[in-house]
Amino acid sequence: MHKLHQEIARLHALASQSHRTASEHNEKGVSATGNWHAERAEQYANRAYELSKEAHNKSGRLGTL
Repeated sequence: MHKLHQEIARLHALASQSHRTASEHNEKGVSATGNWHAERAEQYANRAYELSKEAHNKSGRLGTL
């Protein structure tokens, strides 16, 4: 479970970085590159969300220690 949470955190960090990069490119007027980074950010965020749901479902099945 710990590795799953680490992967979720990694994906959130990648999504955040991609959002920042997209914003920088859009501010410079390079919208095609900005759009590409925005799409990557969405992919990272969606994958993190799916893994978060998986982790949540698994945590409900764990017994008490």
